[in-house]
Amino acid sequence: MAEKNEKQTAEGNGRKQGFKYAKELRDLQIELLKFQNHVKDAGLRVILLFEGRDAAGKGGTIKRFTQHLNPRGARIVALEKPSDRERTQWYFQRYVAHLPAAGEIVLFDRSWYNRAMVEPIMGFCTDEQNKRFLKDVSLFEKLLVKDGIRLFKYYFSVSKEEQLRRFEARKDDPLKRFKISPVDQEAQNLWNQYTVKKFQMLGESNRTLTPWTIIRSDDKKRARINCMKHFLGELDYPGRPADDALTIDPKIVISGIDELKFMEDNLFSMRESPG
Repeated sequence: MAEKNEKQTAEGNGRKQGFKYAKELRDLQIELLKFQNHVKDAGLRVILLFEGRDAAGKGGTIKRFTQHLNPRGARIVALEKPSDRERTQWYFQRYVAHLPAAGEIVLFDRSWYNRAMVEPIMGFCTDEQNKRFLKDVSLFEKLLVKDGIRLFKYYFSVSKEEQLRRFEARKDDPLKRFKISPVDQEAQNLWNQYTVKKFQMLGESNRTLTPWTIIRSDDKKRARINCMKHFLGELDYPGRPADDALTIDPKIVISGIDELKFMEDNLFSMRESPG
C-alpha cells in the first residue's frame, strides 16, 4: 500500500512539474513572438549561436525557440560538411551567406565554432587552421556587432554520464536513431580532448563585446526555460515583462568568464570538468 501511495505521489508531482514547464514555455514563446514583431518593425538583425557537445540539447532548445515564430523572419541554419569548393574559400565565407538581413532572427545549430572543437579533434582541419581560427574569430564577431548585429552565443554543457544516457536512448528510438553518427560514437572516448578544446575556445573568444553564456543542460527542460529567459532578459522591446518574470537559475546559466575560472581550477585536476 505504501509503495502504491509513493507511486501515486510521484506521478502527481510529475504532472505538476509538467504543467509548470508547459505554462512557462508558452509564456516565454509569447514573449519571443512579441520580440520578433519588434525585430521586424525596427529592422533589427539578431543571431543566436548554439554550441555544445553532441546530445547536449541544442536542437531541442532551438525547436522550442522557433516553434511559434513566423518562419519568414526566423531561420535555422544547420550546415552540412563543406563542399569541395567551400573548402577552398575563406573559412567564414559560407557562414556569412546566412547572416540576417533587417528584420530577421537567425539561429545557428552549430556554427563557425566547428573549427574550434569538432574539426581539430576529428582531424577535419589542421592545427594551423585551428590556431588561425581562434586568432581571427573575435575580430570577425566584433565586425558583426559593430555593424549592428545582436549576437548571442550559447554553449550547452552536458555531463559525460548524461551524454552517454542520451546516446543509449537514441539507439532505442527509431525517431532519434538517425542522430547517431561516427562522430557521436567517438564523443565519449574523446571527452577529455573536447574539454581541452572547449577551454581554449572560451579563452580565445569570450570577449566583453561578444561573451559566451553557458547553459548547464543535464535537465533539458530547465535548460530550455533558462536559456529563453536569459535571451529575453538581455533585450528591450515593447511589452517586455518585468525583470522578476525573467529571473534565471544561476545554477543553470553561467557566464563565460565564470566557466573559464571553474575550468582553470578543474581542467588539469583529477576531478571531472563540465561539458
